[in-house]
Amino acid sequence: MQRYKIKIEYEGTPFVGWQFQKNGQSIQEVLQKAIFNFSNEKVIVTGAGRTDSGVHALAQTAHFDLKKKVQKKNLLSGLNQNIGNKPVTILKVNKTNKNFHARYDAKRRTYRYLIINRQSPLTLQKNKAWHIRKRLDLLSMKKGAKFLLGTHDFSTFRASSCGAKSPIKTMEKILIKKNKDKITLQFTSKSFLQQQVRSMVGSLKYLGESKWSLKDFIKSFKSKSRVECAPPAPACGLYLVKIEY
Repeated sequence: MQRYKIKIEYEGTPFVGWQFQKNGQSIQEVLQKAIFNFSNEKVIVTGAGRTDSGVHALAQTAHFDLKKKVQKKNLLSGLNQNIGNKPVTILKVNKTNKNFHARYDAKRRTYRYLIINRQSPLTLQKNKAWHIRKRLDLLSMKKGAKFLLGTHDFSTFRASSCGAKSPIKTMEKILIKKNKDKITLQFTSKSFLQQQVRSMVGSLKYLGESKWSLKDFIKSFKSKSRVECAPPAPACGLYLVKIEY
């Protein structure tokens, strides 16, 4: 039995998310079918991050086991061929230790959120970014982001369906940058709660458009109450960009 570590990119728009579900096609299902069609072996592909419906990935990591011996170069081309025209691509395949676990061995995950801040509607970035017409104050958003750094109870930003054992997470790094009408927010932590990034972005957006003062933002965060959270940002602007081991 050989364990393989794969790096994947995908557009999340047509999928119900990473995780296999009965109500639609998932990225996990696409990969498992491609592996079966290539190897005739039923496998479970375990991902480092369970991205939600509509969320994209530039570098998702996953692992699976095969009994059959396969050349690495044949595996990469063969799997991509069996994925077909679906918006999922395997970028890299490596043999790895049988004890490697894509999810539990990850030391750091980085998510990026993309906002297009302009009047005109989106064409090329439709379903790839959050379109906000009202001009956002980046300085206010950066001030709010500073309060999210470090170890905190992130219950305010946690989806009611989140299965994490604890709401305590450590936010290692937050970067907020603007280039013309493009605003990117990048968050790095060992792990995240379900909808945490989108909820944080939604709350920072309230700050940026002056719906909230900094005092309101801090009050919401410290309340540890989901009902005090601003509406979460849409899934279309969220990207899983890096997994570190």
